Amino acid sequence: MKVILSAMTGPTKTTISRQPEPRWPAAIAVIAAASVHYVLPRSLVPGPPWIVLGLVTLLVVLAIFARRRRKRIWNERLSYLTLGVLTLALIGDLGGLLWALPRHLEPPKEMLGSAALLWVTNVVVFACWYWRLDAGGPNERDFRETHVRGAFLFPQMLLPGADASVFRDESLPKLTWRPGFLDYLFLAFNTSTAFSPTDVPVLSRWAKGMMMVQSCISLTSVVVVAARAVNVL
Repeated sequence: MKVILSAMTGPTKTTISRQPEPRWPAAIAVIAAASVHYVLPRSLVPGPPWIVLGLVTLLVVLAIFARRRRKRIWNERLSYLTLGVLTLALIGDLGGLLWALPRHLEPPKEMLGSAALLWVTNVVVFACWYWRLDAGGPNERDFRETHVRGAFLFPQMLLPGADASVFRDESLPKLTWRPGFLDYLFLAFNTSTAFSPTDVPVLSRWAKGMMMVQSCISLTSVVVVAARAVNVL
């Protein structure tokens, strides 16, 4: 069902008759990433495990409330704060893993499983970052008929019709394709797996910097920690 998008708190924007970008995939991913603290061994988690999940859940609820009240600026600030908390928690967990590894605080199998969980969390957290920041974020992308410019050059931006999901809306003069959360999740997965953007070139400097950080975390959790744990087995 189409809706008429109008600007929330902020500068006036042109209204467009289109379906707004769904936020629920990112919300579920954020909550799932925060829940990792309950799965990791207690010796690897700095502080009580409920702090991160409780704080992230509260921030997500407040961000949803701000969006429903059309408080765009507060919605974005709360979203950035949520991802900031998750990123710091991820770095803290990785630091705890590196601290516990040479001291043999946990069995090798636990270490290997923890490294795998942190690798997955790394993918999810940075996918949320890319989704939130690219082309001004979902609040900005909702006011565009099609995605033609951003920090990442998706193939659909150069090859209209290459994706089966690309369709032409008769009420709009242009193709209505735009990236969703799954596109950014795929990008983050490739970055952590191949240490490169593969089929999606990176254009912005901030995106290049974030991908470097993500690759470093992935390299640490997989190559260093996991390899050391396997050697101990």
